[in-house]
Amino acid sequence: MEKADILNILRSNNTVFSFKEILLTSEDSNPALLRRRLCYYIKKGQLYGIRRGLYAKDKNYNKLELATKIFIPAYVSFETVLAEAGIVFQHYNQIFVASYQTKEIDCDGQNISFKKLKTNVLNNNSGIENKGYYPVASKERAFLDIVYLNKDYHFDNLSPLDWDKIFSILPMYENKRMINKVNEYYKDFKSKQN
Repeated sequence: MEKADILNILRSNNTVFSFKEILLTSEDSNPALLRRRLCYYIKKGQLYGIRRGLYAKDKNYNKLELATKIFIPAYVSFETVLAEAGIVFQHYNQIFVASYQTKEIDCDGQNISFKKLKTNVLNNNSGIENKGYYPVASKERAFLDIVYLNKDYHFDNLSPLDWDKIFSILPMYENKRMINKVNEYYKDFKSKQN
């Protein structure tokens, strides 16, 4: 990794970089040498080491981008998306991420909660939006992710949801209990609309 390579990284719109991304960008054939160079740039203050294998331009990196780079594949979902959309009113200090494993991680002072989804659901891009440099579930996909993992969940406000999108994404979960529960939420929502 030469000075030009670090400048390319710093010019990028990404705020968080994995070691693999830097290795591919630098075209460096020696990973051990690249690690030493990254340590040098961290000591010089040109890079910020978040945790092993993850780096940022500085301390003002995007926390959601970080959350999706710890485990790959992953996308921001669940209460993080639903609170922003006004579907749940409870404020959470942690970031909720769909991933291939369930785990709680405290990374650089940010609590990140990973929740496991089955592989065919996790790898399906239906209802996943790309917000710059990290994937985020649409409010409909986040709603379905929560229903998939929870048998009984209270949603404060279902009016922002597009039910046509929900019913188009629903079959990928291949879960009869979930289909029944979504239909129950829909009937309850429609009865309150009248």
